[in-house]
Amino acid sequence: MKNHRGASWKRSVATTTLVGLVALGLAACGGSGTGGDDAATGGAGEGGVEGVDDGSTLTLWTRAPLEKQANLLVDVYNASHENQVELTIVPNDDYVAKVGAAAGSGGLPDLFAADIVYVPNWVEQGLFQDVTDRIDQLDFADQINQGHLEAGTYEDQEYVLPFVLDISVLFYNKDLYEQAGLDPEAGPTSLEEFAEQAKAVDALGGGVDGTFFGGNCGGCLVFTWFPSVWAADEDVLSADGTESLLASDTAQDVYAVYKDLVDSDAVGAGTRDETGATWVAPFQEGKVGVMPYPATLLSTADETVDVGVAPIPGPGGGESTFVGGDGIGISKDSEQSDQAWNFLSWMMSEEAQVEVLAKNGDVVSRADLVDNEYSSADPRVVTINEIASKGRTPVARNFQQAFNAPNSPWLTLVRNAVFGDGSSIEPDNEEITAVLSQ
Repeated sequence: MKNHRGASWKRSVATTTLVGLVALGLAACGGSGTGGDDAATGGAGEGGVEGVDDGSTLTLWTRAPLEKQANLLVDVYNASHENQVELTIVPNDDYVAKVGAAAGSGGLPDLFAADIVYVPNWVEQGLFQDVTDRIDQLDFADQINQGHLEAGTYEDQEYVLPFVLDISVLFYNKDLYEQAGLDPEAGPTSLEEFAEQAKAVDALGGGVDGTFFGGNCGGCLVFTWFPSVWAADEDVLSADGTESLLASDTAQDVYAVYKDLVDSDAVGAGTRDETGATWVAPFQEGKVGVMPYPATLLSTADETVDVGVAPIPGPGGGESTFVGGDGIGISKDSEQSDQAWNFLSWMMSEEAQVEVLAKNGDVVSRADLVDNEYSSADPRVVTINEIASKGRTPVARNFQQAFNAPNSPWLTLVRNAVFGDGSSIEPDNEEITAVLSQ
């Protein structure tokens, strides 16, 4: 067992199942994809670390939420290498179907990224090539983000590297905080304080709201509400990912805080029906005081708002985050695995991690590069990097159906608990477990 691979998550068991992939016959692709031996040893420079840079053209797919980071990485790589990467940005809602169709027809690009909660299933279905030996030869293998490595591990083999890490934090509008008589340099330290500060900003009126959330977006709610349970040092799922623990007293305390905000009319108009497509827009428009937010959007939000950053707290305090974002690997269909590895190994280099991602305000994927000239220059980025080490990445066999899918039982639970009377939390939680354990 490699010392850089964590053993706490049983990824080969707790994997995410995507609707439609089995129907496409992807299970027949096998566990390691094509090019297993070549991918591990063939033609790579420096003992397999750097791969081949011979002027080849590589194709790369990623989903739209990571467009900015993907463009930055590809532009810098293309300017400094003989190989050239052709990047395709796919709308988020179309990505799963596009990957599934391409995988079924043998038409995957050389490289493709995937939401980290989808990675385990795509690895198990054989969509990525095995890069275990290549990763082992990286001098900094022990420093690579463990959550992403583990999500891409199947039967003790590794298939993906972190592409872009995204974590959930609280963003607050410093100008609105000052207008409301709050300290613009001190965000909430408990979920109750979060609600108090949201209400204080909401009292300003004039089209300003205290908070906002994706009330009809299961994925948004997973990303931003699970951390409040973890902050109390409790789990949201059983260790094997087959039982939901989202009817616990702590979880119910979380729902109660948000229900109170809804009942107090401190949430923005449209919260109840927000499906995730525009869930960060009200904050970017300067109309919201404080809300859970993707850390990758700090530079974008900064363009219109003086942003304060704080960890997501739990009831009574604590702090945690959802370590999300995308993993990336070499597809089973690529015949240029050595050239593709050249991009992946460069992507993990100090040049890419610091001079591209950290410079853009993003979280780096290597623990040894967390303290760098760009992160230390912005206290908010320091906060983001610090909280990243305290986060979790939940994975379950039927995660998509239980949590992210439209009309998932998780979404039903939240809507009943926050917009309803909260009387069905226990049976709604049992419905989540029923899906998880199928």
